[in-house]
Amino acid sequence: MGSTRWLDADDRPWGRWEEVLNEPGYRVKRISVSPGGRLSLQKHRLRSEHWVIAAGQGRFTLDGETRTVREGDAVFIPVGGVHRIENDAPTPLVIIETQLGRCEEDDIVRLEDDYGRV
Repeated sequence: MGSTRWLDADDRPWGRWEEVLNEPGYRVKRISVSPGGRLSLQKHRLRSEHWVIAAGQGRFTLDGETRTVREGDAVFIPVGGVHRIENDAPTPLVIIETQLGRCEEDDIVRLEDDYGRV
């Protein structure tokens, strides 16, 4: 098995993201949320996202509705959808994220954040 070569990667207080593919109009990332970690409550002005839960489980919130997601589940986050995911399990939560639209990190609008980034 060869090693994966990421286009970009970044450690975050909640875990790590790694960019797999970046093309005009779409991008693919592998997101790993550490046990007890959660992303900021956020929305995107110019992109939608499709998430596939590749491993683990977590609590997913979209526009005020929260549900448990597990390995094999998929969710769609429309442009402007207020969302968050948290890992409430003892093992890493791994998400494959496909972004569609303007795929830049400055598109994030943080509404709440455990790590002081609002």
